[in-house]
Amino acid sequence: MEHEGETSLDFPREWLEFADPADPNHLIRADLTWLLSRWTCVFGSACRGIIAGREQEGCCSHGAFFTDADDVKRVKAAVKRLDKAHWQHHVRGFDKWTELDELHDEKPARRTATQKGPDGEEGPCVFLNDGGFPGGGGCALHAQALRDGVHPLEYKPDVCWQLPIRRDQQWTKRPDDTKVLVSAIGEFDRRGWGAGGHDLHWWCTSSPDAHTGAEAMYVSYAPELTALIGEQAYAKLAELCAEREKRGLIAEHPATVAARERTTLKLLAPRDNLESSRAERA
Repeated sequence: MEHEGETSLDFPREWLEFADPADPNHLIRADLTWLLSRWTCVFGSACRGIIAGREQEGCCSHGAFFTDADDVKRVKAAVKRLDKAHWQHHVRGFDKWTELDELHDEKPARRTATQKGPDGEEGPCVFLNDGGFPGGGGCALHAQALRDGVHPLEYKPDVCWQLPIRRDQQWTKRPDDTKVLVSAIGEFDRRGWGAGGHDLHWWCTSSPDAHTGAEAMYVSYAPELTALIGEQAYAKLAELCAEREKRGLIAEHPATVAARERTTLKLLAPRDNLESSRAERA
């Protein structure tokens, strides 16, 4: 299925494997095509949102499911730091800012609650402040983390700070009967959401509009990647990514390529117009 303004989901990728320096039984499998892309979050600027007509919500149009008890504990502690001045939809009590919902047709799971409209219609995540809110628009948890001088991953639900990185882990038996934990780090594209991902109005990872970062993703997302694979593994990953970037990718992310070509055309346009004007005067 093709989506207007987005690149295809299927294209060549470069993958790299290496052993975690801190754990010989941990193998990192990294998608260099994704990690060397220039993806960057464009919330509040070029983001079109996952629901048509609600671009101001970005990818916060639904509640965020918690991954485990540690995830819940961390967010609970962060919520205690919020007040009405900085959280537009402030409520007290875990049962007020969370609710049960089904996840991929499985048994009900807990997630952050959503705002309710005057007629009971479901709105975005309860932690999303409106753009014109005096205390600041966007995620209340994200903003509180910045005020407290910590990285937002310390306060936000796992799924929120990990996106759009996807980490898949599984124990694999090798031919010599030894087992190793394989952590695959790659792009959380539309397929990552399941069948419903294809129905999203827009998704940033395949849009050139979001591949405008000043640096490669492995650099801009260093804290998140470190949290996902560990400090020593990230240091090795960064070293390998830097070397691969220096040599040049064979399979560059098509959205990054498209964004660069678009920028080049914009830069060339004034010169082309000037040359045309000179030719006409001649």
